[in-house]
Amino acid sequence: MGKKAAKKAPQRSQSTTTATGEIPVVGARENCPCGSGRRYKACHGREASHAVQELVHRPFEGLPGEADWVALRELVPAATAPLTLAAAVVEAANGEVPSVTLATVLPLAWPALRRQDGSILLGLQTQSASGDLSRDLADALELALATEPGTPVPARRTVPGGRRLQDLLDVEAPFTPTVHTGFEFWLEDAETATGEVAASLERANASAIPTEKLASADSAYWCGTPDKNHLRWVMTVPEEQLLDALARLTAADRSSLGPDTRLVGSFRAHGLTVPVWDLPVTMTAADCEKPAAEFAERLAATLDDTTPLTAEERRARANLVNRQVTLN
Repeated sequence: MGKKAAKKAPQRSQSTTTATGEIPVVGARENCPCGSGRRYKACHGREASHAVQELVHRPFEGLPGEADWVALRELVPAATAPLTLAAAVVEAANGEVPSVTLATVLPLAWPALRRQDGSILLGLQTQSASGDLSRDLADALELALATEPGTPVPARRTVPGGRRLQDLLDVEAPFTPTVHTGFEFWLEDAETATGEVAASLERANASAIPTEKLASADSAYWCGTPDKNHLRWVMTVPEEQLLDALARLTAADRSSLGPDTRLVGSFRAHGLTVPVWDLPVTMTAADCEKPAAEFAERLAATLDDTTPLTAEERRARANLVNRQVTLN
């Protein structure tokens, strides 16, 4: 018998790096650009995969109006808010930067849109690709800044290690959202929309749940549905402390917002807790203003109570926990 053919050593592929020395992202089954001869998923792709799976629970922490960011991401159908870029970003662009507006959602769920006039709409309700929503949004914003006017920004996988919103935005500037009844903000001149554009806008507007932001309470949003109305209030109080306080108020029959209203549970969204009240269908956002302000005072006083919960309060707390829903 002839000698067995000797196994050939795998050839190492030619190393490919970016100008900054970074390893570019390729398909999982492709050869790793570093030149190791291994597939990307078994080489530098491991680090990228880990970065994708690492979930940032409070992506908007450190930004002004964190609770409103969460509300616009998860609860509000149509809203916008002007954004102020950080001084370093403006300086890098020699002061030639467009206006940037955050929008709850954009047509076809685009991550961002560079309008014909050069202004930018940044979509908030988009698919998160990396586990860090702040990094995904920052990536879309950076792409929009480099995109030609009149062009949407396509979705893409976020490169690990990129900048976050906290790096690109002025964290001292106020965050002031405006809630809209429809999506006319998509267009530079909605009055002139015709044909399919007008029809798409009409369909989007018809699907939007009526929503209003309260003036008397931070990050509290009223919404109306055919059967009953709701108040959904995003709070930055630590969850365990907030649940204790809500349990105390519930046990003392002080958690409602008036007759025929009831605290029914809460959402958990992006690291914050969102208590939810059922309201009668006749109760408007304006009707909620005074009761919400009074509840905020009761809650503030109750948060300072650190005594152990009574048996009745523990039951109320367990009931609240059982009716808590995680949105992300």
